[in-house]
Amino acid sequence: MSLSIGIVGLPNVGKSTLFNALTKKGVPAENYPFCTIDPSVGIVAVPDERLHKLAEFSQTQKTIPAAIEFVDIAGLVAGASKGEGLGNKFLAHIRETDAILEMVRIFAVNDGKESINHVYGEIDPLRDIKVINMELILADMETVEKRIGNLQKGVRAGEKLAIAEESACKKILAALEQEKMANTVVLIEDEAKTAKLLNLLTMKKFIYGLNKRSGGKNLDETDAQEFKRICNEIESYGSEWVVIDAKIEHELSDFEGAERDEMRSAMTESDSSYDDGINELIKKSYKLLGLATYFTTGEKETRAWTILAGSTAPIAAAAIHTDFQNKFIRAEVVFWSDLLESGSYANAKSKGLVRTEGKEYIVKDGDVIEFKI
Repeated sequence: MSLSIGIVGLPNVGKSTLFNALTKKGVPAENYPFCTIDPSVGIVAVPDERLHKLAEFSQTQKTIPAAIEFVDIAGLVAGASKGEGLGNKFLAHIRETDAILEMVRIFAVNDGKESINHVYGEIDPLRDIKVINMELILADMETVEKRIGNLQKGVRAGEKLAIAEESACKKILAALEQEKMANTVVLIEDEAKTAKLLNLLTMKKFIYGLNKRSGGKNLDETDAQEFKRICNEIESYGSEWVVIDAKIEHELSDFEGAERDEMRSAMTESDSSYDDGINELIKKSYKLLGLATYFTTGEKETRAWTILAGSTAPIAAAAIHTDFQNKFIRAEVVFWSDLLESGSYANAKSKGLVRTEGKEYIVKDGDVIEFKI
């Protein structure tokens, strides 16, 4: 399934640096026909140790991980909702993504080594978050108000769908007017279905990348109480956050394996708490969108498939090919660790670890599946 996250942020917060690092970790686009081939899009593998263990187990010729598209959105300035800067283009690109990554700078303007300007002069992450979110809120208010106006004919005629959509729009508009995101609004089932069609910016899932600089003056080190306040505020939105050093990740993106680990240790010597920011970001982004992974494995190919958590076997089969859903007969399922511990598929089957599942089976994250059609 297609999965994309738009990276947004004010100027000089590390957005483009992070995107360049992600792009260097990219995977071949030809393996993902749903992905957009565009210089502003990076197709990035979801790190998953299970996939590589299965590939080694099957002595496979080709390994294909699950992937996320990260989209580099044009920089935001106050007034984007009214067309300032690249306003309309910026907002249109965000609408096409599944989730939003807000890059927020937590390193000082002058760290004693170099000076990197901030659009507002000084570092204030909560202010920056409010500026970005307000532009998205204002754009959504315009969309909702226009939609309410267009619904009036149907509402006056007593059309059920128009009435449900108007109700959803009015609830959302009330929240937006209080500077709250649309994703905080509680809607009943009919309202939620119609609201989804509005494709509102603030209805999307958000993750916040708190960008620091190793060796610099970072808020998580210079003011732990303020840093905690920022994290608490983000969590109050129902959002995820991850600390990331975009500059280090960019410099490390040319290295792999043990060499990468050695370079990371040397570059983050002054900050032992900093781990692999990009992999953590990718994993949290994957989790944020409520996704799960199942695997297919064999001598020719071992592959990770992305599905919505809670999908039934026929729906999961459609990730491979849409025909598989309609032609589904049954699925042969074994959990990935059970397969590896058994030593072979035949042994797993003889132990009763390979199960035959039907159309009602809910696929679990980590299942290895062979579909019968």
